[in-house]
Amino acid sequence: MKVQLAKLIEPTIEQLGYELSDLELKLSGRDGIVRVFIDKPDGVDLADCEIVSRQLSALLDVEDPLPGHYTLEVSSPGLDRKLTKPEHFQRFTGETIRVKLRFPVAGRRNFRGALRSADEEKIEVEVDGESHSLRIATIESARLIPSA
Repeated sequence: MKVQLAKLIEPTIEQLGYELSDLELKLSGRDGIVRVFIDKPDGVDLADCEIVSRQLSALLDVEDPLPGHYTLEVSSPGLDRKLTKPEHFQRFTGETIRVKLRFPVAGRRNFRGALRSADEEKIEVEVDGESHSLRIATIESARLIPSA
């Protein structure tokens, strides 16, 4: 359901000049939540979120892709943003990240260190002077760690 919803809303978001950074669905119970995270090169402010929210509300009212009642929330990815696409990793090369893998590599699942490089399939993370090559497909979650 998440993939289909992303395919539905992403063209509208891109048409408005933003990137769909992430999408969260919590549709259990009576009141669900659809969280849309948008981004653009110079950052996102409240006015940007309002513009996208109005357009997506209209689109979702017409298309009606989700069952039941839900609240639409549009937000920026924040300082500790999730990294979910190869482009995210490439954009934040040189920054400190936290990565959790689906299964252990070299006896560990958690890595925190400098993102040294990224391509379409893997990232290189330097932890305590040691470089680790991690396949993007094996990443359960990755977040940017804001610099102090």
